Amino acid sequence: MDNLKFLSICGMLGYGYPLESLCRGIDEKIDFIGADNGSTDPGPYYLGSGKGFVKNIQLERDLEPALVEARKNNIPLIIGSAGGSGAKAHVDNFLKILFKIAEKNNLHFKLAVIHSDIEKTTALNALAAGKISPCGHSRTLKAEDVNACTNIVAQMGTEPIIAALKNGADVVIAGRACDTAIFAALPIMRGFDPGLALHAAKIAECGAMCSVPVGANDSLIVRMEKDSFTVTPANPEKKCTPETVAAHSLYEQPNPECFFEPEGKIDMSESVFEQIDERSVKVSGTKLVPSAKETIKLEGAAFRGFRSITIAGMSDPVAMANLEVIESSVRKAVSENLKDIIASENYTLRFLKYGINGVRGIADKSLPLLTETGLLIEAIAPTQELADTVISLARSTALHQSFPGRKATAGNLAFPFSPSDFQGGEVYEFSIYHLMEVEDMAEFFPITYKEL
Repeated sequence: MDNLKFLSICGMLGYGYPLESLCRGIDEKIDFIGADNGSTDPGPYYLGSGKGFVKNIQLERDLEPALVEARKNNIPLIIGSAGGSGAKAHVDNFLKILFKIAEKNNLHFKLAVIHSDIEKTTALNALAAGKISPCGHSRTLKAEDVNACTNIVAQMGTEPIIAALKNGADVVIAGRACDTAIFAALPIMRGFDPGLALHAAKIAECGAMCSVPVGANDSLIVRMEKDSFTVTPANPEKKCTPETVAAHSLYEQPNPECFFEPEGKIDMSESVFEQIDERSVKVSGTKLVPSAKETIKLEGAAFRGFRSITIAGMSDPVAMANLEVIESSVRKAVSENLKDIIASENYTLRFLKYGINGVRGIADKSLPLLTETGLLIEAIAPTQELADTVISLARSTALHQSFPGRKATAGNLAFPFSPSDFQGGEVYEFSIYHLMEVEDMAEFFPITYKEL
């Protein structure tokens, strides 16, 4: 093939997109439709709990027109990280929605489902063999970290998706996948340069976010050629520029000249970004440097307890100036009150002071003190009852806690809600965020087929 076109529906399936953009992409005679449906951005809760962070109503709304148009035009539809975090529970929930849409519209197609779940024994054996290493700033993995996980997934590259397409899949629903794999698999399978294909996929993974006005809730058309690719927003009200496309090449990457995928290093040091018309940018010069060894990223979430929170506001300038004193006194009082029920090392108590250090966690003494501060207190404990107890004591103590210069004896806090305390439910943390060396990637991503 001399060229190939594809449509990235939006930055996250379920976040919405204009149906007109989908139709414009179809009018361009595209070769496939792709969409990402997962991320670690919302944190570890969703992987740990098996729940999705995009609601089913949203998924159905976005998936139905894309699936119907893909089948009507006999082109593949590829969805990665289905259901949010890509574990079996997420994929199964996504498939229920897919089957509902297929039945409703009387669709007929060959479905490929690629699971990405990793058994604990697999991870433990790799750890014992010295084949697991930290990813970024992750700590060294220990066996207890693996055993604590409720769900472990591996992030697939293009290989499993290519295998599914070669076996005639019309629709590919993948578990946890690299965002680039969704869009680079078919171009690589068709013989296009893998470096350019992976770079194009990097741009396409967030839909039209590489255009202005910026926003991930719209579609992007990508045209692959032998020595370049071109990106154009499907929405005529948006346009790409060399600056916006180059900027998105750096999205979530620490190095401006390259990024890494399971296939290797994508070298952008000689990439050229050219404006070829009012709304389109052509990219050339990107190269793939294959990896010396195959690795896949593992993600695992472990249960850590239950959360309770309370939210309050403060406007007393003397109290705000003494928040550190109040916090220290509250911690001491809570620990003393609960010493016969739960040891302080078995729960956590966190104070987030919005307007002072709620975002960065560090108080900037050079900034003027605001006239109001929002205070969020969080407790995490082994049971919901204990978390509720810790937060109740912390809240009531903070409400009446004395501090230097205090004149009033009324409460320190203003509560926007009654009841003032809220149960946050289960808490998870990323216990595994590591790279695992593999000999054959295919064995970790089994594919099942179904004729609908």
